[in-house]
Amino acid sequence: MPTITVAIPVYNGAKTIHATLESIIQQSFEDIEIVIIDDGSIDETVEIVRQVKDSRIRLISYPNQGLAASRNRGIQQSQCELISFIDADDLWTPDKLSEQLSILQANPRAAIAYSWTDCIDQVDRFFRRGSYLSVEGHVYDKLLMGNFLDSGSNALFRKSVFAAVGQFDESLKAAEDWDMFLRIAVDHTFVVVPKVQVLYRLSPQSMSAHLERQESESRRVLTQAFARKPGLSWQTKRKSLAQMYRYLTFKALENCSTRQQALITAKYLGQAIYQDPVQLKPIRLFLSQLQRIIETLTRP
Repeated sequence: MPTITVAIPVYNGAKTIHATLESIIQQSFEDIEIVIIDDGSIDETVEIVRQVKDSRIRLISYPNQGLAASRNRGIQQSQCELISFIDADDLWTPDKLSEQLSILQANPRAAIAYSWTDCIDQVDRFFRRGSYLSVEGHVYDKLLMGNFLDSGSNALFRKSVFAAVGQFDESLKAAEDWDMFLRIAVDHTFVVVPKVQVLYRLSPQSMSAHLERQESESRRVLTQAFARKPGLSWQTKRKSLAQMYRYLTFKALENCSTRQQALITAKYLGQAIYQDPVQLKPIRLFLSQLQRIIETLTRP
């Protein structure tokens, strides 16, 4: 059997699925199976996939149930002891799987290997860097401060970990990857390849709808995470919420061009400061964010 399953959940990914597949096919580590989970696409996704000739590819179509369900279907279809997921608009560098596999093999007690991330735009141009954090071992407390793996397209998992912690929470409509990493981090360790190997594509979808959903689901993930560690201090909980709202502020500022978007951004910035006044620092950054919000609100 192959060594690694690469599971690709896709829904209406006709514009990007071919590039994503090419980044998988071009991996230097070739002993893989590629399981494409079509989540009820109604565009040309299936036809595009079928045109790619590679014996390692399996395409399986299901009725639409969402990203978490598609990842769970990837786990269920996997024939390997290791599995990595990639969304159908993201890309990997050619050495991603080989180097993550090597570090997992060197650390047999670790459940997850991850790498650094850069964000790209719709035409593959660099947009901004990801977290670039190298946190190893027991990472639960650091994960409470944010998903430093940056996306669900990053980690290489030992598939056995899902038998221990359960599969992705299909009731979550966002942040389901962060929830999974937190659940795994309770009793398992992480290792890192400290280099950029994941290219995360920023989506042009509606900023307000996307971020409001991200906010509500992220708060739910944190509430559950706090419950798993009843000894956490109130300061840690407030700092965790503040970091979440700081992240949402940065995301909102990426597309802050209307009055409605500016009001949402102001809400996130205010919540970050309310939860932890340290978020006012550095003051120059805070003032620049505030200025951007005011300029948008007062624009004719």
